[in-house]
Amino acid sequence: MSREEQAVARARKAFETGRSKSLDYRILQLRNIQRFITERQKEISDAMRKDLHRSEVTTQIFETLGVEHEIDLITSKLKEWAAPRPVEKNVMTMMDTVYIQPEPLGVVLIIGAWNYPWALTLQPLLGAIAAGNAAVIKPSEVSVHTAKVMEDLLPLYIDKELYPVVNGGVPETQELLRHRFDHIFYTGSTMVGKVIMEAAAKHLTPVTLELGGKSPCYIDKNCDLSTACRRIAWGKYSNCGQICISPDYVLCEPSIQNQVIAEVKKAIKDFYTDNPKTCPDYGRIINQRHFKRIMAMVEGSTIAAGGENDESACYIAPTILRDVKPEGKVMQDEIFGPLLPIMTVSGLDEAIKYINKNEKPLALYVFTHDNKVIQRVKEETSSGALLANDCLVHYSVSSLPFGGVGHSGMGHYHGKFSFDQLSHMRACLIKKLNMEGVNSMRYPPLTLNKLGWARFFILKSKDMGRIGRMALVSVLAVMAAVVLQNLVF
Repeated sequence: MSREEQAVARARKAFETGRSKSLDYRILQLRNIQRFITERQKEISDAMRKDLHRSEVTTQIFETLGVEHEIDLITSKLKEWAAPRPVEKNVMTMMDTVYIQPEPLGVVLIIGAWNYPWALTLQPLLGAIAAGNAAVIKPSEVSVHTAKVMEDLLPLYIDKELYPVVNGGVPETQELLRHRFDHIFYTGSTMVGKVIMEAAAKHLTPVTLELGGKSPCYIDKNCDLSTACRRIAWGKYSNCGQICISPDYVLCEPSIQNQVIAEVKKAIKDFYTDNPKTCPDYGRIINQRHFKRIMAMVEGSTIAAGGENDESACYIAPTILRDVKPEGKVMQDEIFGPLLPIMTVSGLDEAIKYINKNEKPLALYVFTHDNKVIQRVKEETSSGALLANDCLVHYSVSSLPFGGVGHSGMGHYHGKFSFDQLSHMRACLIKKLNMEGVNSMRYPPLTLNKLGWARFFILKSKDMGRIGRMALVSVLAVMAAVVLQNLVF
């Protein structure tokens, strides 16, 4: 039996003990993850520095702080989320108990991402634990040092049978995908997302796919360009552009392109100094393979700023590309790096047309003072999220669902959405063995008389809903008596 198969079997066996269903046990595991983050911050930060040249402060702000917030939210709301949820009744079930009961799915496979390996692996894990599941955790092998810390240290804090960590590369992931899970949660590329979905289909396993794509950024010529470009530069060059919701490219009118370039250049200098390579807040490309992939995208484009690079250090300076054409290399795939292409359009109509011609993005950004422009973008496009006059920050709002649509993903999470996504919403109806007279209309022989009563009960339920409870009980009793009399005579 392979290591992967053993992990899945142990997780299944542990889930079958029922201990993950206890709310107190779930909360204990969540608090243990909080303790892990607090006690092992040095190991976490050291690994992130080695993987992505990320400072300890940056790691806490962009990785672990959000996880800590999510733990606080879940532990304060879990009893409420896990409680039965009453639903509206119809006339036929007015005397019954009708509700939705969230219940665990079983064993969840969580395949994490390398660009934010803690946030994008632990946040789905928090949802899986909160919902009462077991979970097999597969960190990305690309962020090699972080994956090692996760494999070595996380099992010291949480139930290692219910939540095993399986480290490894493509062969280990393929081995895991051979086994049956009750849900698969994957964060990564669209290409691999298709492979995950194909493997899941063999077991009819539901999936949550958090993917990416080319997130557009439209700049209206009448907006505050200085503020807009500052926020765009922050969104684009954070983590060296390796963010699934990073602004992938800018659409603007030709008349403001030079000003956009000047303002973005100013923001880059303010954020990362004249030499970003020596700035502790500016990251690195994850490895040389991705370095070469990104640099190949520059070919055929005009560099307006930046462009400096060092393959040995996986360094690419914050770069702006001007007058980019739709057929340019940089416009064919998600960049996932510090290149900001600017493509000029005649106005909002052409921008919307171009956006709609491509796959639906994970995020869509629009910068404008005009609410009518925002409204048009909202009504005439589709994306996982829409942000006006800012970038990235919707990820931090736990009350918003985070997820894509179409090629940018399916399913969503964060806050209560994580709990619901990784729960089965079980429909429950509890009836008593009385009032058989009313129920008799559904039994054979089925007559026109019974059809008349059925139409009354089903189609008039809205009107009946205005009647008080006691009055409705009386009406139902009379109806039952009439139905019984008709059946007898």
